[in-house]
Amino acid sequence: MSKKNKKSKLKKTQVEQILDKNKVAYQQAEFPTHQDGDVRTMSVDHTGVDDHVIYKTLVLTGNVTGPLVGVLPVDTHLDEKKLAKVSGNKKVTMVPLKNLLKTTGYVHGANTPVGIYEKYQYPIFIDQAAKEQGEIYVSAGKIGRSVRLNADDLAKLVHAQFADLQQANYPG
Repeated sequence: MSKKNKKSKLKKTQVEQILDKNKVAYQQAEFPTHQDGDVRTMSVDHTGVDDHVIYKTLVLTGNVTGPLVGVLPVDTHLDEKKLAKVSGNKKVTMVPLKNLLKTTGYVHGANTPVGIYEKYQYPIFIDQAAKEQGEIYVSAGKIGRSVRLNADDLAKLVHAQFADLQQANYPG
């Protein structure tokens, strides 16, 4: 039995260490990944976990704030106008893929609000659906690795604001 426990215990990512340091409860999770062109991404089958509780971390830049982060369910689309308004920007645009690592320290698919805030303190906005859901999954800073945690705990840790970020009428 002790052998099995050792194997199922994943080596902690930097994000998990930050959560430990701040006494934020979480559960480790792994999701299958696949190569998609020059980018490695999570596979669509999230092993029985509802897509709507798995959140993606999108990095944008605003004309007033500079870099900022939107966190929303993977099965939805970001409404850039809503994010611009709530963040005090006139306009926000996605950070180009080639600038992502330089902007956040993470590759596409591994961006995480926890690590980004720890390093850069960019403004972070979490879709209000997370507040209603309670527990959500966000990236643990490595492709295919996530942490399940309480949305309010996450928001407190990264000084995030909850807001409506989803495009209306998106068939998701």
